[in-house]
Amino acid sequence: MTHNQPSPADIHVSWDLGEITVHRIDEIALPRQTGPWLLPEATKDVIDEAPWLRPDFADAEVPYLASHTFAVEAGGLRILVDTGIGNGKERATPAWNGLDTDYLRRLTAAGFAPESVDLVIITHLHTDHVGWNTRLDGDRWVPSFPNARYLTSRTEWDYWAAADLDANRRQMFRDSVLPVHDNGQFGLADVPAEGHQVAAGIRLVPAAGHTPGQIAVELHGADRSALITGDSIHHPVQLSHPHLTSCVDIDPEQAVNSRRRLLDNLADTDDLLLGTHFPHPTAGLVRRDEGRYRLLPEPGTPAPAAAG
Repeated sequence: MTHNQPSPADIHVSWDLGEITVHRIDEIALPRQTGPWLLPEATKDVIDEAPWLRPDFADAEVPYLASHTFAVEAGGLRILVDTGIGNGKERATPAWNGLDTDYLRRLTAAGFAPESVDLVIITHLHTDHVGWNTRLDGDRWVPSFPNARYLTSRTEWDYWAAADLDANRRQMFRDSVLPVHDNGQFGLADVPAEGHQVAAGIRLVPAAGHTPGQIAVELHGADRSALITGDSIHHPVQLSHPHLTSCVDIDPEQAVNSRRRLLDNLADTDDLLLGTHFPHPTAGLVRRDEGRYRLLPEPGTPAPAAAG
């Protein structure tokens, strides 16, 4: 990689929640310019106010971001939460265009061979969360996980189905969403305020604002719980400054409200926050900090690659 920030390690990292294990499956570290573009208010001065961000989550001037999947073992099921950017996709963003990574090898090495995956949860229908839904087979895009049910919120699906899509988003739907839908593998969940349980210990909770139907994912193990953020929290700087919004939030005020609610529920508990775009160490405990929040990193356990 040519990015001026830490590259994902060629080894998977996991967190044991007790009867639920979460693995981080790395795709790519996002280019340095991604942070200032996505979070334009996360300036050097803002980062200076949260020195705990350095060196893992930011350098002196910009926040670091990454693309990865959380692969979850729970009750005998293999579940993926979001599928990154994907290989060989035609994308307007140069850093995402025509990727050729070893993501599927990493997934298989962690014990998640594509044919073994039971469920793919999609927090929202943005390009960098659906890419590995499909892979190229000859000249056709086919589901990467042939035996899985793919699931997102009904509100999310209905919003985009009624939207006037630009050419780039139409392309994303053609290559990464519709092949799954047309193969009969796509499902929609109604996600009320109290959440929607999709498997033992796995609950979808509403986290709207970035998109109208975005969800976060709660994991409730025997020993502790965790929350996978989706894009309700793009970066740990949004713990120190929850009011910071991204340039692609559809409803910024709602996004801030969702973020504050999620952080308030996690604050000063033993529950892990697992950031969908957080660079390594990716996970941590949320603590109140003089009217704001901060993250106490919990890097997880590096593990030798499992047999395919």
